[in-house]
Amino acid sequence: MMFETRMQEFRNRLAEAGIDVALITDDDNVYYLTGYFDYLHMEFGRPTILVVPRDGESLLITPALDQNAARALAHVGRIAAWNDGLGNEWREELPGALKHAGKIGLEPDHMPPVVRAYVDTLVEAPAIGNVTPILADLRMIKSPEELQLARHAGQVGMAMMQAGREAIGAGVPEYEVAIATSQAGTRKAAEILAAHCDTTEMSPNTHFLQIMASGRDIVKTHHRASTRIMQRGEPVFLCFCGMTNFHRFKLGFDRTFWIGEIADPRQAEVYEVAVASQRAALEVLGPGVTAESVHAAYAEVIQGAGYDYPFRCGRATGFSFLEHPQLVTGDKTVLQPGMVFAVDGSVTVEDFRAQVGDSFIITEDGYEAVTRHPKAVEDMIV
Repeated sequence: MMFETRMQEFRNRLAEAGIDVALITDDDNVYYLTGYFDYLHMEFGRPTILVVPRDGESLLITPALDQNAARALAHVGRIAAWNDGLGNEWREELPGALKHAGKIGLEPDHMPPVVRAYVDTLVEAPAIGNVTPILADLRMIKSPEELQLARHAGQVGMAMMQAGREAIGAGVPEYEVAIATSQAGTRKAAEILAAHCDTTEMSPNTHFLQIMASGRDIVKTHHRASTRIMQRGEPVFLCFCGMTNFHRFKLGFDRTFWIGEIADPRQAEVYEVAVASQRAALEVLGPGVTAESVHAAYAEVIQGAGYDYPFRCGRATGFSFLEHPQLVTGDKTVLQPGMVFAVDGSVTVEDFRAQVGDSFIITEDGYEAVTRHPKAVEDMIV
């Protein structure tokens, strides 16, 4: 029922925008509208295209290799499976699907170039519109089912953070921490899926390289776990912004630790500002405020302490890692109950960076935290 409701709302918005048919190629949007997903699309040169007319049945064009999964998962009117090298492959259905459409809606920034090049042979430029803003707006406010997924994702993230904390130590290679977090996240996800999910289609296994850095590599924001051996007194950064991905729902979650002691006291000072910047953002976060005002509160603390203007304070999340709106200067979107955000505090200097981040649901009177872990500096020494 959830997917049918979303599809109907999308059709309503297509009608309001005067769009006759939309071609959806972003994997997350295909899932959002139909419930269909797999793990190999354009990486292996095989497009999946969802055709949504504002009137008439929807059509899922997908590789024949995946048609059994499509039959099991996709809430669509019809499935057209295509095979490598046979006929016109994925192109076969498109001329007919677009033949009588006056206005075609695409996702310009998400459509594979090979698909866009073919569509351009079928449709004149003036007839092409952009449905990305429609979908972004539709996905901003999460349903009760999505909010429950966010809470479950938070439980998975917290299990990974605790396991990572316990695995950090002097003489330990970074990759051992990544193994520990992956195992903990997978086991927690499996536990929740078994208790709350009526299908075995969703894998509990984490499938994202652990973002972490230690010692001199701490300034490399998206460094992956390596063979580096951690030492006493060093800082260690753990980020689960890719791994916290339960039932396809994504969150942001990160912390900075030290092993045994803080060898350089200046790092503690920088860290305290990072924590204060997140706290300032949370004092503003809630319904009725603009996205950029949350960023402004966070940035004021960082710059007021004499540090450089920071990257965005946060981002909306959901079935994509990055959704609309973003907590950044220039985004004037008014926050509403049902939105989900990752909210960071961060400071970077030449030889150190500190970051703390959590995820929150906007409520009628403020926010609900869906990730929790200590952040007082004395609690971050492991």
